[in-house]
Amino acid sequence: MKKGVEFIQVETEQWHTFNSSDVIKAFKSSEKGIIEEEVKKRLEHYGLNELKKIKKVSPVKIFFSQFASFFVYILIFAAILTIILSEWIDFYVIIAVILINASLGFFQQYKAEKGIEKLRKIFQQTAKVIRNGSMIKIDHTEVVPGDILYFEAGDKIVVDSRIISCENLQVSEAVLTGESMPSHKIPETIKDSVALADRINMVYAGTTVATGYGKAVVVATGMHTEFGKIAMNIQEIVAPPTPLQKKLELFTKKLGIVILGACLLFLIIGFAFKLDQIEILLTAITLAVAAVPEGLPIVITISLALTVQRMLKVNTLIRKLPAAEGLGAVTVICSDKTGTITAEEMQVTKIFCNNTFFDVKAREIKDGIEKIEYEFFKDKKIIEPVEEKELMKILTIGILCNNARFEKKDDTEYVLGDPTEKALLLSAMGAGLNKAAMTHENKRVKEFSFTSKRKMMSIIREKDGMTSYVKGSPEIVLERCNKELRMGREVLLSSQRKKDLQKKYELMAASALRVLAFAYKKVKKTDIDEAENSLVFVGFQGIFDSPRPEVKDAIRICKEAGIQVKMLTGDNAITAKAVAEMIDLHGDIITGHELKLMNDSKLAEKIERTTIFARIDPEDKLRIVTLLRKKGEIVAVTGDGVNDAPALKQADIGIAMGIRGADVTRDVAEIILLDDNFSSIEKSIEEGRRIEDNIKNAISFMVSLNFVELLVISVSLIIGLPLPLLPLQILLVNIITDSIPSLAIGVEKADKDIMKSKPRNVKQGLLRDRLPVLTAILIFSTLILILIFVHFLYVTDITRARTVIVTTLIMLQMFLVLGFRSSRTLWEIGLFSNKPLIYSVIVAIGIHLILVYTSLNKLFNLVPLTLYDWIFIIPISLSGLVGFEVYKHIKRRKK
Repeated sequence: MKKGVEFIQVETEQWHTFNSSDVIKAFKSSEKGIIEEEVKKRLEHYGLNELKKIKKVSPVKIFFSQFASFFVYILIFAAILTIILSEWIDFYVIIAVILINASLGFFQQYKAEKGIEKLRKIFQQTAKVIRNGSMIKIDHTEVVPGDILYFEAGDKIVVDSRIISCENLQVSEAVLTGESMPSHKIPETIKDSVALADRINMVYAGTTVATGYGKAVVVATGMHTEFGKIAMNIQEIVAPPTPLQKKLELFTKKLGIVILGACLLFLIIGFAFKLDQIEILLTAITLAVAAVPEGLPIVITISLALTVQRMLKVNTLIRKLPAAEGLGAVTVICSDKTGTITAEEMQVTKIFCNNTFFDVKAREIKDGIEKIEYEFFKDKKIIEPVEEKELMKILTIGILCNNARFEKKDDTEYVLGDPTEKALLLSAMGAGLNKAAMTHENKRVKEFSFTSKRKMMSIIREKDGMTSYVKGSPEIVLERCNKELRMGREVLLSSQRKKDLQKKYELMAASALRVLAFAYKKVKKTDIDEAENSLVFVGFQGIFDSPRPEVKDAIRICKEAGIQVKMLTGDNAITAKAVAEMIDLHGDIITGHELKLMNDSKLAEKIERTTIFARIDPEDKLRIVTLLRKKGEIVAVTGDGVNDAPALKQADIGIAMGIRGADVTRDVAEIILLDDNFSSIEKSIEEGRRIEDNIKNAISFMVSLNFVELLVISVSLIIGLPLPLLPLQILLVNIITDSIPSLAIGVEKADKDIMKSKPRNVKQGLLRDRLPVLTAILIFSTLILILIFVHFLYVTDITRARTVIVTTLIMLQMFLVLGFRSSRTLWEIGLFSNKPLIYSVIVAIGIHLILVYTSLNKLFNLVPLTLYDWIFIIPISLSGLVGFEVYKHIKRRKK
């Protein structure tokens, strides 16, 4: 809280340590709320209740960020040289290329940011507050400190508040604390300074009311909430560049050094031999323009944009273009368990009582309770539950120590409440028990809510005396029991028997079940010590949170693709391991406690072979991601809660959930799964690999042509011939051959085995794996160059000779692009399997013919070609494709 704020009398953030009435006084409020005039003053002072971005990304910043590339700097350098020489047509063409690229990148990123804003509006929240004695519903941004907030089951808490009163209140705080179980809330004061998860008299922004209702006084809004503090911290983390950005930056820097070095060398030689200065500068520009593939930025931008559109069809929203390819380079996926790997739809599947295991099966799982039928099995034989007294007893406790309730909407009855309690209630109803009748007969006297410290809850009810019904963590409940219900009798519980029961619990947990223990006790007093000690143990209920059906297959595909999947969860190690085994996720386990005892070097040794990290907190997750990245892994992190946000920001690729994800998490992520479906990640990785292959093929295609151009110019200058290509003609060749066909390479279908190879090594150069292909192309091109050069020597008309060279280079690339589209031969993939590519070749050739045979040829210093010229051009151009296809065929046969 801000120091000196006039509305606050107590300068503290430890509101849970104060009586609720004192907190109300501190904010100069009352249980009737504040008046409207006071609201306006507080809005002016505190501001709106919203998360603010420290580093706002304006459209202007987005646009100018498109120029922050060494590659663009090279083009700008070439444009400056054209200004010096007053070659304005060349200047305008280069500037047009730069602006088109920047505009395309700006449009896609701005469109994605607007999509995020639209997504946020879909999840816009309202709040119910009491003002001047009346309850009203307002936009969540208008809530101010001192407001009296009212909430009930299903409501999302939009501010941090101190509870005044509540009834059966449970709040799901997984989004903030990582705890998968809802926290039971009470209004009583907590004297000690405790962790946020143990402040059970507080409710926090971003959490959701699971059951019950309550009132609370607002103590923090906006960036002053716990939610807001995390938002502030993660904005200070600098997001790392994607693999594509790293490779392109390194590639363009090396290319830039070569270009600038060549230009400088020719300038030095020219001035040393006192050559014509204009000729020297023209030569330098020609070399620069020849070496730079001007169309590359446009090709990359549009190819990524097309990929973004394809990913959107599989419910994956890409916020920044390079992330589309970056996902394809991922080597490790760190995924949360609850709600990401599992469906968070819980069901009781096994019960242990009277030293016997019972299996529970539901024929149909729906909210309409009339449609659910449960079957109970003993020794694989179906039984009637009423015949097993101990079984009915544990199911009875599951109903009487339970705050889930029935609601009715549109004539459909459904269960509202915490998923775990809902599962317990439905299984008991499946055995013929009636919640309404039982709770009517057994009047509620007192509840001691669940807390993360006590790890249990109890409800005292009255019927023929008072009975405490208890459920909670097996370790805790067993420790408090001194008897066990067996064969209808309460028998003493020995220490050895407790050990035996502990093994039964571990056996159930090993089957991926969340296990709860159940007990009861006749009581005479309503204090907590009486209600939760010297209990009679009844048994365990195992609740299954099933993995999403598509996850197992998605993980299998990831493994085949050489991608590690690691589960990062707050659940216990036994359950986490069991869930992992169900989805064929195998490896070592490290708990949060063990992790904290390791230094970074020790953890780095074990992190590669560790698949499950259990009982971890957000700091642990961030540490794991940081260490993986230090080891050279390309890390993708999935998550939906605020607690996931720092790790998502630190990761190479952050993947947020669109439906359940917190705003903060979506804001820091590069990718958002609109359907929260884990399998969408695998499809996105395939698309990422596809675009990486296509971009590499496009770059290889461009580089091969630019090398030929550079070779032609260099040889001509060395032997003292006129320039065989003018700067504007080089731009013409590069734009026609680089942009139009290369864009079509970007839509080439993925290789059928693309997800059966390991991720690319990001430490390798951008074209390292394309070197054999490039070498072969350069050999073919050099031979073709010799033929072109001979023709140039024997033609007296310099303009015609240049026209022949320009046309030959264009036709050569039009044929070669058909081979560059894939590592497979044309007869394997089919000549017409990429129709956009065929159309682009036809369009590119058509554009060139228009420029050659119309009056536009004067603009580019071209002349119409004769039949003799074409007889020379076509065979030379076609020979490049034939040689390339033969090379690919021989290489594949060797493999």
